[in-house]
Amino acid sequence: MTAYVIADVQLTGDAEEVEQYRANVLVTLEPYGGRFLVRGGEFQVLEGDWQPGRIVVVEFPSVEAAQAWNDSAAYQEIAPLRIRNTDSKRLLVEGTPGEAN
Repeated sequence: MTAYVIADVQLTGDAEEVEQYRANVLVTLEPYGGRFLVRGGEFQVLEGDWQPGRIVVVEFPSVEAAQAWNDSAAYQEIAPLRIRNTDSKRLLVEGTPGEAN
């Protein structure tokens, strides 16, 4: 079943290090079937008191693939660039199965 990693990322530190992270994260996703569905962009708060930063949504073929990516050596090598320079909130969400026709 499809899974999604959803992040709300606020820059708090070195923008150059965050850019280094962004430049290298795609190659870490590929072995796990991950692909960006949302990577920043304009947004509109429709309800609630939410001041989002940069919204990111990554799709994976399964929860297991998403978790394997998150735990992978390749991702863990670059994750400190994001962790020390942003205030990030991240979720791993299991998708819902499609309706049978």
